[in-house]
Amino acid sequence: MYIELKNINKTFGSVKASDNVSFGIEKGKLIGLLGPSGSGKTTILRMLAGLEKQDSGDIFIDGKNVNELSPDKRGIGFVFQNYALFPYLTVYDNIAYGLKIKKKDKEYIKARVKELLELVGLPGVEKRYPDQLSGGQRQRIALARALAPNPELLLLDEPFAAIDAKVRKELRTWLRETIDKIGITSIFVTHDQDEAIEVTDEIVITNNGRVEQVGSPSEIYLNPSTPFVARFIGQSEVIEHYSKLKGFEHVKGKHNAVVRPEFVEIHKFTDDKHHDFESSMEDGVVTGIYFRGSAYEVHADIGGTNIIGRIPLTGTKIEKGDNVKVLIKQIYAFDETGTEILTNKGLDSEELYYI
Repeated sequence: MYIELKNINKTFGSVKASDNVSFGIEKGKLIGLLGPSGSGKTTILRMLAGLEKQDSGDIFIDGKNVNELSPDKRGIGFVFQNYALFPYLTVYDNIAYGLKIKKKDKEYIKARVKELLELVGLPGVEKRYPDQLSGGQRQRIALARALAPNPELLLLDEPFAAIDAKVRKELRTWLRETIDKIGITSIFVTHDQDEAIEVTDEIVITNNGRVEQVGSPSEIYLNPSTPFVARFIGQSEVIEHYSKLKGFEHVKGKHNAVVRPEFVEIHKFTDDKHHDFESSMEDGVVTGIYFRGSAYEVHADIGGTNIIGRIPLTGTKIEKGDNVKVLIKQIYAFDETGTEILTNKGLDSEELYYI
């Protein structure tokens, strides 16, 4: 592994920010640190950078223990969510700042700044000041400044948090393409699931200072290994005593389950239309319907339990108060120790689909 954290612990007063954190990162990968606010993501990033000192444990970069190395000796570039550009310096001088500290010659600095402005897609803005740039442009300049000294590791702390949604989505694609182009090992902190899934090669899920699960976006989404991950990833509804649902039997020790919208089919009830698997369907009443751009999100009550599903924009119209048939294809049963995927016994595996 190119980056390794081994048994890292960090406490701030009575708060355990990192609780025996251990994981590794392969060279050239873009890794997402994903978790709710206060889960320990930024603390991990700051310890890697040397901006915080762990209470115990070891950090290795390219096989070298960096516990005692100062931030400037670790070969790290850091991009902050608030850009942290110097407002009184031009774009050129912001990007050149680290190079000047390293006493690089003027010609090298000039060529490097030009190269980086081309890389981030902003040639010709070197004479502007940060307040003359848009938020997206400022974040690109912040990345150029972080890359200027040719770091071995790039750390990004919620870099798009201060940018509006449309630009943020555009920058995700741009960041992925840019990092692929230069091949730098990168760690990306976010609390936005879409960002983590779209941008990263692998995700580290954090919660209360602990690492809950490490894996590819698809692995984590389809096979959550802990109750927290099952509830945190995706749009999840918790069902108590799931064995009351048609097609599901109780698993010893696991009394509750998580259901996601993509595992739910909702059909308007009509006497003259027969549905395949009708024996596995629940009777429900629509309690709410919401337009979500590419589909309608439908909330239905089945015997006192709320279920969320999606229906296409075209098709049978469903309204609040309608009687519906609800087919739950799959659930994640869980207890304190882990999760288990259960499939409705009335279905064959090929009947499952994912949106």
